[in-house]
Amino acid sequence: MIKLLDKLPPEECPKLMHRVVDGVCGRSGPRQTDYGDRWSLTEWVELMNTLSSLIRFAVGRGCSDQEIQELLSDLDTARAEAVVQCVRSRFDEIRHALVERTNAISSTQLQDFNWQLKLALSSDKLSALNTPLLNLSLDLKENGLKRSVNIEMNKEELQTLISSLEAANKVVLQLK
Repeated sequence: MIKLLDKLPPEECPKLMHRVVDGVCGRSGPRQTDYGDRWSLTEWVELMNTLSSLIRFAVGRGCSDQEIQELLSDLDTARAEAVVQCVRSRFDEIRHALVERTNAISSTQLQDFNWQLKLALSSDKLSALNTPLLNLSLDLKENGLKRSVNIEMNKEELQTLISSLEAANKVVLQLK
């Protein structure tokens, strides 16, 4: 469907691509009414879906210019170069939008955290406790509302949390 881009003069291609990137980044994308004389509604939807998918794929995979050119092998050099230049010039912005989009999948997001290390010297049951405790304060955003969660952990609970986070980090690194 990328071949549909051939209906657009090469000099107008950069403008369209930047508008498509705007749409991928959550802003106002190109309007079919501005290009209705070139593409039917069906062609327009197919072209926009193809371009958006190509941009998300190229940025998500960190494709090089050459790899993007290979994805655009059906296009002539001028149009393909316009797509590559647009993706390259706005790479960081697109990547940020994709990360935000992925983060928005979860209804709860971590906004901030704070921690304090304390030493419990005694309790109502033991006169000499001498136990280190970690107070972890998490600021969460859940469905647009902020809430705070406070957790107190002893040494073993902290070690379990650290092990879980390390395992999660390994999984994330494998996905990259």
